[in-house]
Amino acid sequence: MELETVMQELEALGKERTKKTYISNGAHEPLFGVATGAMKPIAKKIKMDQQLANQLYATGNYDAMYFAGIIAEPLKMTEEDFESWIDGAYFYMLSDYVVAVTLAEGDIAQEVADKWIASGDELKMSAGWSCYCWLLGNRSDTEFDALKISNLLDKVKDTIHESPERTKSAMNNFVYTVAISYLPQHEKAVETAKAIGPVEMKKDKKKSTILHCSEKIQKDLDKGLLGFKRKHVRC
Repeated sequence: MELETVMQELEALGKERTKKTYISNGAHEPLFGVATGAMKPIAKKIKMDQQLANQLYATGNYDAMYFAGIIAEPLKMTEEDFESWIDGAYFYMLSDYVVAVTLAEGDIAQEVADKWIASGDELKMSAGWSCYCWLLGNRSDTEFDALKISNLLDKVKDTIHESPERTKSAMNNFVYTVAISYLPQHEKAVETAKAIGPVEMKKDKKKSTILHCSEKIQKDLDKGLLGFKRKHVRC
């Protein structure tokens, strides 16, 4: 399918109400306001197409960028491709739910995520931590170095309260994911969550959100979710 055809189909699916919701969360023009579920019929026709995904992402249209993540072929993407995508991710729905998700299905996921975590850039750091969440929640525990995950937990404990706002959220989710989905460092993650306590995430023109990692962990432990793994990263 050609780029122009996909853009036309996405535009036809746009809803003003959905568009306003996306904008309230940080998206900006250009965008159509397409619900993610409405994209599935188009995705079924295309399946996977990395060249088209890159073209869609490069439009800067939020809906096209999101759809690019659905049809991307992560194993064909280079580090330069991922760098290009993260550079174009202007808010967290793109950095954490498009770029990080796509990266998590690639062979170079940890390598790239490590660089982003160390970058000092808010959305790169957020994407790096989020990528680890997607990885830990899907892949076998044996694919990770327990000492490395332990060191990342220490990094969260030492820096989360002084980190950029979106990075705080991703770091908080990392601790939660380790506690639930990565058994070798479960106990340390639980202790880390207790040590960091409530985390305030400030929002522009909105009330701050208080993140309670320890409480969230305990609720899911009570539900018997210890060891939970997703079958797929992308839906």
